[in-house]
Amino acid sequence: MPKIKTAYFCQNCGYESAKWLGRCPSCGQWNTFVEELIQKDIKKSSSNEWQTYNGDVATKKTQPLNEVKTKSTPRILTSDQELNRVLGGGIVPGSIVLIAGEPGIGKSTLFLQMGLQIDDIVTLYISGEESEQQIKMRADRIGLQNENFYLLTETSTQEIFQEIKKLKPKLIIVDSIQTLESPFIDSSPGSVSQIRECAGEFQQFAKETHTPVFLIGHITKEGSIAGPKLLEHMVDTVLQFEGDRHYAYRILRTTKNRFGSTAELGIYQMTETGMNAVLNPSEILITQKEDQLSGIAIAATVEGMRPLLIEVQALVTESVYGTPQRTVSGFDLRRLQLLLAVLEKRGGFHFGAKDVFLNIAGGLKVEDPSIDLAVLVALLSSYEDVPMPHDVCFAGEVGLSGEIRAVNRIEQRIAEAEKLGFKKIIVSKYNQKAMSKQKFNIEVVTMGRVDEVYRSLF
Repeated sequence: MPKIKTAYFCQNCGYESAKWLGRCPSCGQWNTFVEELIQKDIKKSSSNEWQTYNGDVATKKTQPLNEVKTKSTPRILTSDQELNRVLGGGIVPGSIVLIAGEPGIGKSTLFLQMGLQIDDIVTLYISGEESEQQIKMRADRIGLQNENFYLLTETSTQEIFQEIKKLKPKLIIVDSIQTLESPFIDSSPGSVSQIRECAGEFQQFAKETHTPVFLIGHITKEGSIAGPKLLEHMVDTVLQFEGDRHYAYRILRTTKNRFGSTAELGIYQMTETGMNAVLNPSEILITQKEDQLSGIAIAATVEGMRPLLIEVQALVTESVYGTPQRTVSGFDLRRLQLLLAVLEKRGGFHFGAKDVFLNIAGGLKVEDPSIDLAVLVALLSSYEDVPMPHDVCFAGEVGLSGEIRAVNRIEQRIAEAEKLGFKKIIVSKYNQKAMSKQKFNIEVVTMGRVDEVYRSLF
């Protein structure tokens, strides 16, 4: 009887140890080691088995870089403009993409929809979580049909690759990587070693056959991708699918991309018929009001390559309980405290005895420092109870000395504000060098300090 082999794996980074350790020597986390069965007696498939998949024969010898021949393979374009943007211009053949998000956020719906829309290539959708009937019901709800779309409900990677050899698909979607199990590892599905092994097998397949693979993954309660950190290093692109379940909007962010920018994002609206791409999110993120209300300012921000206009809402009230509250939604709390300190010191406003509430409308989370000026104006508007004109927007970073600092890509912000019908935009005077001499149909007002903005508006 062969001896059962076990090893200890760090659940945070995937570090392997022969014995239990209290602290991981790789990532420094405490109490993350778990014991898992390993089995390495079965002979793994060699890389030669995929050489006839596309008729290509891969060379495995050392050669000078100058002699390596490249061929321009066009990207696979989907009918989803948002997904194309996030991936850097379409799906790269041979790439492996990891998509992570909370349960019920719409990962399976989005990529089932994407696979059904690409009807000119053979697509294989591998599901370890749902039955064929469940996937068919969702496809009927989306209302798409595709004769080149195939389903496989299987969790064993050996069985999956046997089916792949028969079908020879040009695109593979795996839902989800945590449900798969490899016969080369004896631990349960979802464990660190299983996730690493299954992802490694799909990575080898993708690179040797030039077939793009999408891996849908789960996240932990802390919000990070479940499994070892090594998983994110193995793949070419990592997409984070996020959004507030109380809102209909979802955001697809790129956190890693070897073939494009990592600052891109796509915005979707969850509907009964699937995920609808939102091509002009600024109109949705600015609520149209008939009444003039205080505490509201419009910020011209940039997410990735895309300019957005968002609504910043602030409420400043007298503190009832003695200790003033600072509550934010979609904005950094420490950044708010910094701006309040600037207003106290440079403007003489007594926010220390008041409760301050701040909200970014639409459920967005914004990290761009260029919305500082809009946050500051919204706070002052609520403090003075004076509504802002509805046709004015702001773009500027606020420094600790009360100066308004320049922000990047100012012309795109101005053009977006002009497109949405704003009459005036207030920016930093230090942005004048970056602005070309072209004439905008919107009044561009440049200011250098916070007190200038206050005197101008109030």
